[in-house]
Amino acid sequence: MACVLLRFTIETGYSCGHTAFRSLSSRAHAPGHPRDLGSIYENTISHLKIGAHTRVIFQGFTGKQATFDAKQSLEYGTKIVGGVKPGQTGEHLGLPVLPSMRAAMEQLKPDATAVYVAAGQAAQAIEEAIEAEIALVVAVAEHIPLHDMLRIHWILRTQAKTRLVGPNAPGMISPIGKCRIGFPPIPFFAAGSVGIVAKSGTLSYETVASTTRAGIGQSLVIGVGGDVLPGTNLVDALNVFEHDEATKGIIIVGEVGGFAEADAAEWVKQYRKRNMNPKPIMGLVTGILAVPGRIMGHAGAFAVQGEEKAAEKMRLLDDAGVVMTDHPAKFGTIMKELLETWSLSGAKKNNLDAPNPLINETIDINVWPDQPQGVHQIQRTHSQTRSLHTSARRPRYTIDQPVRRERRNISFKGSSALAVLSNSGVSVTPDLNSTEDQLIALIEVDRASHQLHLHMIRGSQNDDKRECKGSLYFKVSDSSQSMVNGIRRLFEDLQLRPDFQDNFHTTIDSLIRFFIDKEASSFSLKIILDDLQRFTVQSAILSFDDAAYRSAGRHPDLQALRTVEDEIPEEVEAEKDGIVYIKHVFHPSPSPTSPILPPQEPPLTRTHHRLPGSGTIGTLVNGAGLAMNTIDCLTQRGGQCANFLDTGGKATRETVKASFRAILTDTRVNSIFVNIFGGLTRCDMIAEGIVLAYRDLGIEEVPVVVRLRGTNEREGQRMIAESGLPLQAFDDFEEAAKKVIELAGKP
Repeated sequence: MACVLLRFTIETGYSCGHTAFRSLSSRAHAPGHPRDLGSIYENTISHLKIGAHTRVIFQGFTGKQATFDAKQSLEYGTKIVGGVKPGQTGEHLGLPVLPSMRAAMEQLKPDATAVYVAAGQAAQAIEEAIEAEIALVVAVAEHIPLHDMLRIHWILRTQAKTRLVGPNAPGMISPIGKCRIGFPPIPFFAAGSVGIVAKSGTLSYETVASTTRAGIGQSLVIGVGGDVLPGTNLVDALNVFEHDEATKGIIIVGEVGGFAEADAAEWVKQYRKRNMNPKPIMGLVTGILAVPGRIMGHAGAFAVQGEEKAAEKMRLLDDAGVVMTDHPAKFGTIMKELLETWSLSGAKKNNLDAPNPLINETIDINVWPDQPQGVHQIQRTHSQTRSLHTSARRPRYTIDQPVRRERRNISFKGSSALAVLSNSGVSVTPDLNSTEDQLIALIEVDRASHQLHLHMIRGSQNDDKRECKGSLYFKVSDSSQSMVNGIRRLFEDLQLRPDFQDNFHTTIDSLIRFFIDKEASSFSLKIILDDLQRFTVQSAILSFDDAAYRSAGRHPDLQALRTVEDEIPEEVEAEKDGIVYIKHVFHPSPSPTSPILPPQEPPLTRTHHRLPGSGTIGTLVNGAGLAMNTIDCLTQRGGQCANFLDTGGKATRETVKASFRAILTDTRVNSIFVNIFGGLTRCDMIAEGIVLAYRDLGIEEVPVVVRLRGTNEREGQRMIAESGLPLQAFDDFEEAAKKVIELAGKP
């Protein structure tokens, strides 16, 4: 009997770690890869250059959040000309409300729209904006179903009128033109000369505040968002900054997940070649210690096989000429010095390749555990630029990195997975076995082409046999005939026996259709031929996009099958409070596996991740990017973090209390670090939550270090100081980090 192993994956979670999949990486683009074909959508990049001229409308204009943000933007000076509420006409905030995007386009002549529509309906709102041919669409909603965004991207790439920013984006702001689309916190911004592009909202706010304090301000800030399939990427923003006369320096804020940072590094290389006096560029990549296979708050903040991990992205940017730092608070001072050097240097004398006067030592990029061998020893000399600005050399350590399944996907394995398949009409036979040739397959959402990608390797336990490979890109909306032709080409490429063709087509087609119909995020399947030469599933791991249910109410039958008893209790409890809590504890190394077969996935209740050390510092942070950066920085400075915890960008006193409760379930924690940079989150509300937690949870025995910066920071700091509680409060991150590490080391 022949044995077929199939792996279907949308890149949103569990990823097999066996070597065969590495050769299927979508990063190594083969000739004809859709990424290389270009798109007329690229002609819309210029729409990102917003300013005083930009006429803005809101979709979902009369909603609470849209009203709040629109009021602020109007006071700031943004030219808001009205909004849309489906089927209704009237007035709101003294501005017209129209029943459709087409009516708004005809009567108000907007240049941009801010989509303030719930995630379940957001894709439809985006599509209506595209149909109305509005130039710029900014989508702020998080958790738009993944398959909805696949459809949107197919539409985008067939037109040249509309540019999308987001989803899951804080928005954009031009401090020079007083134009804000979205919810960037206005008080931090100042007109200036630095262009900033960021995946993370909270990290972008701290970056902005740093450049404002340094007196260099911002020319244009683009929050591209942390979604799996963003409408605008880092390179798109860099193209705008290159040609923007007001932008003198550029800052890139990236994170784990996807290829955007690697593409940005390649762009920087080419930019520096074609310019005699290139603008100084700085960067930061967070998520160096992101838990493998887990979604770290942002929908797209995870890495799978074939993608550069955060440490590798940092190295690529560094090698390209980007001046890297480890914390956003450092951007302002360093960029100010770089701009002064750049403005004095002139053509042919740009001194970015000379030692930076702010660098006190030569740094190795040599310690992050997810780096492959061969990239650790990168010694910097005075003839090289790209020194990494850190307060100390990073310690050396290694990490066991077990595969984790992300709880935001509805996942099934073993008999549960087979039951799901059987109920869908797929043949399953768990008791059969085979040791003959195997077919390894991967189907994913390719982040570059925004299509589904099915690629397969026909391997063998016999190393003397030649591998056969096949690959197919397709869209959710592809016709039946297109799918038939694609599956036939795969069959031919894999060189399977001719008499298997009909059964192969029937099986693969049914699995792909089931994958699409149920909005799956990943399938891992072992399929064999039974005694009657029929394909049948022997074992499976299935994951489905949870946002399809939570945001749009689709597929309740799958949601009903979820068994929280198999998940980590503390994480499940935190989820109820809207908190992303990931506990880090010891996990033994997985046992060796076959080079063909995927490793056996350990039970969910055992698949914790281990950070260096024993995990003595509990972290409580607002915003996924800042939470990842906090762990990176504390670990780099010798700390031992026990958890990742993102209270969310709109943390309240109640979520702060719930966050303390989650952290205190871990008896290893000797100190707690509350690191808040308030954008949407108010520091006084966080302070109130801390005091409330002390009162109700009795946490006096665990010292708490608090860093509050941003919105209402003085009021929050005053409340902490006057609380009478044993809290250590700091403005400066370095001082706060030093103190919490010191306290964590005390018995």
